[in-house]
Amino acid sequence: MRRNSIMAIWLFLLLASMSARAHHSFSSVFDGKKPITLTGPVTKIEWANPHIHLYIDAKDETGKVINWAIEMGSPNMLIRLGWTRHAMKIGDVVTIEGHLARDGSKLANARTVLLAGKKMFAVPSEGSGR
Repeated sequence: MRRNSIMAIWLFLLLASMSARAHHSFSSVFDGKKPITLTGPVTKIEWANPHIHLYIDAKDETGKVINWAIEMGSPNMLIRLGWTRHAMKIGDVVTIEGHLARDGSKLANARTVLLAGKKMFAVPSEGSGR
């Protein structure tokens, strides 16, 4: 019985540490002084906690297509802003306004998403407490 209790405690601690790493503050990952606008078709959507991620193919200044990961708010935050799981589909062309990742990777945090002529908020990161 004692062995099961110890294993349960270790499992809890492991899961808690994984959750803590997945959730982060905006400023620890993104640079609020580096805005970016990206336009391209959606290639993948991950609708899951703690943040929704979408991936788009956008051209750089040389015309090369680059797949970008775009972080948005949590599913609950986006639902309150009018989003649904089916608001975006693979192939939809979107324009993302947001901020670049600090590490120079092809990751951005979205403030707004222009989809089919409608501008939708993706939760302003600086004030969301994330």
